[in-house]
Formats: sequence, structure tokens, C-alpha cells
Amino acid sequence: MTVSQEVFANGDRQKPHKSGAFKTAKLAQRIIMITIGASMMSVALEIFLVPNSLIDGGITGISIMLSHIFNIPLGILLTLLNLPFLVVGYKQIGKTFALSTLYAVILMSIGTQLLHPVKPITVEPLLAAVFGGVILGVGVGLVVRYGGSLDGTEIVAILVAKKLPFSVGEVVMFFNLFILSGAGFVFGWNNAMFSLIAYYIAFKMIDVTLEGLDQSKSVWIISDKFRDIGEALTERLGRGVTYLEGEGGFSGDNKKVIFVVITRLEEAKLKSIVEDWDSDAFVAIGNIHDVKGGRFKKKSIH
Repeated sequence: MTVSQEVFANGDRQKPHKSGAFKTAKLAQRIIMITIGASMMSVALEIFLVPNSLIDGGITGISIMLSHIFNIPLGILLTLLNLPFLVVGYKQIGKTFALSTLYAVILMSIGTQLLHPVKPITVEPLLAAVFGGVILGVGVGLVVRYGGSLDGTEIVAILVAKKLPFSVGEVVMFFNLFILSGAGFVFGWNNAMFSLIAYYIAFKMIDVTLEGLDQSKSVWIISDKFRDIGEALTERLGRGVTYLEGEGGFSGDNKKVIFVVITRLEEAKLKSIVEDWDSDAFVAIGNIHDVKGGRFKKKSIH
């Protein structure tokens, strides 16, 4: 197989036309699923975890501890602490991701405020950790699957991993172990251990919801509009692509195969870009445990 690295030049290419009904339906689907995910996160926090002095990892965990220490409403802290990461997310991943995340975070914050007076379903820490972790994990997974995020830790991890010899997953794990350890000083070590159980269960449920949680993903795309799709990925995702020479097994026709490596937060946007140009394109996405070296660096996006 011959591999040819193509150099792209920005051209005046028009985005393929999609009907208004199609775009409206896709937007409605995104809004509905993100709404469900953010609502599930609110339920997990206020009905299971927070009343039992349990926390999640990331910015959410920090917000829960600060809310307990300074008696500040959790919803306010969730919004304020996530705002700086929305700016970073806008610059690194794009406007769609930032707006989806902003909507999800605001909805989650409002949900926690509305549910705060509601009595918890259980006061047994283990049950709260298990069921809270399940609901939280599915909720976060839905939001990420449809192009948003509920926590800024992952965005920070992507940036830190570029400068340190660690994978994004390792950086996230370090952050969360540090945060969960802090729960031992705030809520006691028994609650910290139950919080670790909730975090592990949530992590696994996100994995199930996304059908693969690895931070980096390899993508193979086969389409007659390979150049349009390749340039769109470079311009809108900031990812360099490689064109591979291929041959159809049945037809014997020569084919161009696009190969690109992305983060899982970019998966929803990549699918949208490909569908805009060729809804019949063949797209295969695989999980990668780690990416080092080469040209896996993000360029400026438009």
C-alpha cells in the first residue's frame, strides 16, 4: 500500500447543501439528548451523591467540596468553575462543542438548584454510590456522544498531555485521584472511598454509553468526495489527514482512503462533517490507547 501525505490549501469551497428539515432534525436530536444527559447528571448529584456526602471527579467534585465548605449553591459553582474551560474548548475544539457544553452545564446547574430541596432516595452510601454512579455515567456519556461535555477537566488534560509525556487518560486519572483524595479531608475517608466507587462505576457507564472511552480514536473514511472531506476536517477540526491508496475488493476500482486521528470529544463533529459532504461515506472508528510523536498536533480551526 502506498501512503501519500497531501498538503492542503484553503480554497473557496461551498459547504454541501442540506435541507432545512434535515438540519432542524439533527439539531433537535442533539438538544434532546444533551438535555436528557444533563438532567440525569443533576439527578445523580442531588438525589444520590451530594446528600450522602459523595463526590464525582473533575470540576464537579471540586464544586461539591467548595459548596460544602463555603455554603455556596452547587449550581452557581458548577457554572462559574466551568466557564474558563468553555473558552478553551471553543479555541481547541470549536463553536459547536462550546455551545453544546455551555447549554449542558447551565441545564445541569439549574437542575441541581431545582432538585436540591428533594429528599434523597437512599441514605445508604453504597447504594448511593452505585446508583448515582450509573445515572451519572450514562448522563455524561450522552452529552459527550452528542458533541458536548459536562466537565472541563478533560479539556485541560488534552492541553497538558501535549506538553508532558503522559496520555490524556493518565492526566485525567491523576487529576481525579487528587480530587477524590481531597474528599477524605472534607467528608471523611469512608465517604472518599465510596466516592471512588461511584467514580469507577460512572467511568464504566460512560464507556458503555459511548461504546469506547479511549481518549484518541483512529478514523478511516472512504468516499468519492475524499478531498472535500479531507479539507473540511483540516479546516474545521484542525487535524491533519493522510490519504491512503486503496483498491475495492469487489469492484477492483482504485480508492482514496482518508486516515485521521482525533480525540473522542471531536468524534461527533467529525461525523457531522462527513455527513455534510457524503451521507453514504464509509466511516470506521477505532479506539487508540495512546498517541505519541508524528504530527498529531491540532492546527488552528476556522
